[in-house]
Amino acid sequence: MEDMTEPAISISEISYGYPGQSRALISGLNLQISQGSRFGLFGPNGAGKTTLMNCMTGVLRIQTGEIKLLGKTVRKHDKSVNSLFGFVPQDFSLYLELSPVENLAFFGAWYGLARSEIKARTEELLAVLGLEDARNKQVREFSGGMKRRVNLAIGVIHKPRILFLDEPTVGVDVQTRHAILEYLKVLNAGGTTLVYTSHQLYEAEALCNDIAMMDQGKIITRDNLSKLMEQHHEIGLEGLFIQLTGKEFRD
Repeated sequence: MEDMTEPAISISEISYGYPGQSRALISGLNLQISQGSRFGLFGPNGAGKTTLMNCMTGVLRIQTGEIKLLGKTVRKHDKSVNSLFGFVPQDFSLYLELSPVENLAFFGAWYGLARSEIKARTEELLAVLGLEDARNKQVREFSGGMKRRVNLAIGVIHKPRILFLDEPTVGVDVQTRHAILEYLKVLNAGGTTLVYTSHQLYEAEALCNDIAMMDQGKIITRDNLSKLMEQHHEIGLEGLFIQLTGKEFRD
């Protein structure tokens, strides 16, 4: 029986700095995310959001501290941890010369799924994400929105218990954004913990129930979104973001 009291993600005193930097981008960071959360991670450009997500998924190896997913310590190339989560990165993680069916077959096998399960999941995901008519076409021919949907399908083919999403709807039309967000809510209702970052703050407000704001590699606030807006006398996430991180340009 699954222990629902175990945090989905537990981060203790981690630090990470890129080679050549005079100081660590992330230092002494602590964070816990409960199972079943729709967790949003926000902050200005350069705040460390993508770096933190890459640390949580093992893409980057932390220099100090510890990260656990459902009680298991994250280490590079650890299959017992990798099977717990899916990752939908901002940059497409797929093969353009393959079709959606071929991409899902490849990544499903990489996750160790049986052929029968890959076939069943492929049919389910193509239907849910509106890709049935393009199932055998090369992904290179697709619009940006269709590529985003294939990217999402790859990230969830193995039914992960935690799903990391880095700007999952960037560059898509309204219909695709709506379809992706609705599917994410369905996944969450089924028990998948979502960890999401985006600059689309109105979209985030509709999706996330628990958020943290980052700036300069540190968590500057963390709470239920409604409580934070009430506490800071804001009616939306965008106003809260500006109040906590300032108005100066960060590009």
